[in-house]
Amino acid sequence: MEIKVLHQIMDWNEDVSEEVRARLAERGICLINVMGSPGAGKTSLITSLIEKMKDRFRIGVIEGDIAGQIDADRIAGLGIPAVQLNTDGACHIEAMSIQNILPLLPLDDLDLIFVENIGNLVCPAEFRIGESLRITILSIPEGDDKVEKYPLMFTDTDCLVLNKYDMLPYFEFDEERVSANYDSVNPGAPLFRVSSRTGEGLDELAGYLAETAAGSVS
Repeated sequence: MEIKVLHQIMDWNEDVSEEVRARLAERGICLINVMGSPGAGKTSLITSLIEKMKDRFRIGVIEGDIAGQIDADRIAGLGIPAVQLNTDGACHIEAMSIQNILPLLPLDDLDLIFVENIGNLVCPAEFRIGESLRITILSIPEGDDKVEKYPLMFTDTDCLVLNKYDMLPYFEFDEERVSANYDSVNPGAPLFRVSSRTGEGLDELAGYLAETAAGSVS
């Protein structure tokens, strides 16, 4: 019975996700789902990408957290429309939450919406939220075994960002192992080496996102 109920919930979420995606596509808006562990640097990466992409795209942000609004305040401080979505304990964002929150954003004045998902390498991968593009972030301090431990997160994504790449000399992190494991579960998917602190790799990542976002709503 529990398996049947889970299947029904997943199907329901997928239906709502398609509704959200269609609604945004009608307005020419690309939704980017940013996933990764707590502390992987999701907010810092989003703010860095905003700086790189704001001259080409009108950007909004949905900040997902279990509680609080620290990250949304940080985004709003950049002059970017931001809405805080608190899950009150839930380990992921569902499509219905995105559907309900969209009216709080100035959709007529947006081309791109970043959604910072809940910090988790398990649940967010299982729930589509109406996105056109998924980013998974793995930071160097987290270790090089995460693709093997959490394969779905790295299988069902459009690109992988090795974040905090400037910290590579200070950790025993085998990036060849990560690259090989990632290619085995997601063949041909791009991998970017990025540091929000130094700016390394940001131009390449922003260029990829800009091209993909433009194509996803054309």
